[in-house]
Amino acid sequence: MTTKQFINDGVIAKLDVAKRALLQAKTIQETKKIMNIAGAAEVYAKRQKLGEEAIGYAHEIKVYALRKLGEMLKNTERAKPAILQGTKKVPRGEAPTLSSLGIDKKVSSLAQQIAALPSGKVEAVAKRVQSITQVLREKKADEIRKRVSLPDAKYRVIYADPPWSYGNTQPDYHTEQRDHYPTMKLNEICALKIKDICEPTAVLFLWVTSPILEESFEVVKSWGFKYKASFVWDKIKHNMGHYNSVRHEFLLVCTRGSCMPDIPKLFDSVISVPRSKHSEKPEIFYEIIETLYPHGKRIELFARAERKGWDRYGYESE
Repeated sequence: MTTKQFINDGVIAKLDVAKRALLQAKTIQETKKIMNIAGAAEVYAKRQKLGEEAIGYAHEIKVYALRKLGEMLKNTERAKPAILQGTKKVPRGEAPTLSSLGIDKKVSSLAQQIAALPSGKVEAVAKRVQSITQVLREKKADEIRKRVSLPDAKYRVIYADPPWSYGNTQPDYHTEQRDHYPTMKLNEICALKIKDICEPTAVLFLWVTSPILEESFEVVKSWGFKYKASFVWDKIKHNMGHYNSVRHEFLLVCTRGSCMPDIPKLFDSVISVPRSKHSEKPEIFYEIIETLYPHGKRIELFARAERKGWDRYGYESE
């Protein structure tokens, strides 16, 4: 037997013990300890290149420990003393805090997200068929699809700020949108049946950032529009990008049929307004659209708030 095989067998034996202990764990502290053991074993197995058996086994136990921990944390407010065994003393009538439980906020969030997944998805993560990131992104996309049910109406003006997914190459300046707004893949955005809610002649104002400018034209085409012009929002403040310091965003102007502005006023194509909250667009762009197209029904897709004269549909609009 080689030294590596000996080490591998030792890791597997320890994981067998951890797996049995997980089945019997009744407290948060016990479950947390098993999760840490499995997590450390996974890291060790990868560093020592012990092979897929040890790495996969450790990962599986870690995921199931996280799920059990998440289930326990969800019940901490009404938890029995037995579940809280080993934690700091909590005053009568008060719910235990993460600090008193000795749980990190990120671990708590991840554990409870895993606990909320269907058993089949948990198994897929445990068996490494999918990563937890992939599964959670799918879950968020499903939430959007359920929330964004298009109305039975026809609109002449469409204003959209889609929750673009930037993938693994997303620069730091997109972190806020990624963290606060459930994203959709390009094909999911393209698949939205926007054609069904448009009048024969309509105009689309579509927000897009530089990294996905090329891909955005697939959306324009899928929704039945043709690109005509663009506005540039100069955000004044800079954000780090991969190739330059980014301070702008595009608002594409696209039409279906002949849909020239009702009011022939030419606004400056570059609008300088400091950015504020994540993904929140300046008021002036609403005013420009309403000035150019005062006639016809308007809808804002992926709207964040109500606005007089507009219908709205989106993740945060309800």
